Amino acid sequence: MTSFATLTIGQAPRCDIMPLLLEYLPEESVTHIGLLDGMTLQQIEQRYSPGVDEPRLVSRLLDGTQVTLGSRSVEQGLQEKIDWLEALGCETILLLCTGVFHSLQAKNAMLLEPDRIIPPLIGAIVGTHQVGIVVPVESQIAEQAIKWSRLPKAPCFAVASPYMADEEKLTEAALALEGKGAQVVVLDCIGYHRQHRDLLQSKLGIPVLLSNVLVAKLAAELIV
Repeated sequence: MTSFATLTIGQAPRCDIMPLLLEYLPEESVTHIGLLDGMTLQQIEQRYSPGVDEPRLVSRLLDGTQVTLGSRSVEQGLQEKIDWLEALGCETILLLCTGVFHSLQAKNAMLLEPDRIIPPLIGAIVGTHQVGIVVPVESQIAEQAIKWSRLPKAPCFAVASPYMADEEKLTEAALALEGKGAQVVVLDCIGYHRQHRDLLQSKLGIPVLLSNVLVAKLAAELIV
């Protein structure tokens, strides 16, 4: 166990975003852990299927399967993983999920939560410019609106899963945001990667930002 760990709500390693992470996080210095590691699809459904009206999160398994998870049960499972990582001596934990969690905590380790880091960072970058945000599933928009509520101007949203959407759907979502007046587009899910950003950047006349790149760059500064 290294002193620095990434923690995904899916299964590790996340082959879809590992190339991006390794641009900033040295492979030999980081341990990658997944909430669903070693679990079958049936086990995942039994423990993490969303309840009625429960906020939903999406992730992927090692075989590429997209799974939909209940936010409250995921938060409970993540806390168990955080406690376990701390017991093994991990000093920094980077959460690889941009979903909203309310009570995760570490006793001694530094816990980096994208939902607490990204909105104020984007707000500082864009100021009063209109932000358009792409999220994986429709049901996340209400909670995401709260997450981004401190932006000077309320953001607009569009939906396109990084795991299921083809290039056309992703492009349509981003173009819809530009049509609503967005001056910056944020791909706000760890599953979006550089190819997604590059595709949209070639189609849009406005900047496209990746949440996971911003978090990885900040996390890299903490590796000693």
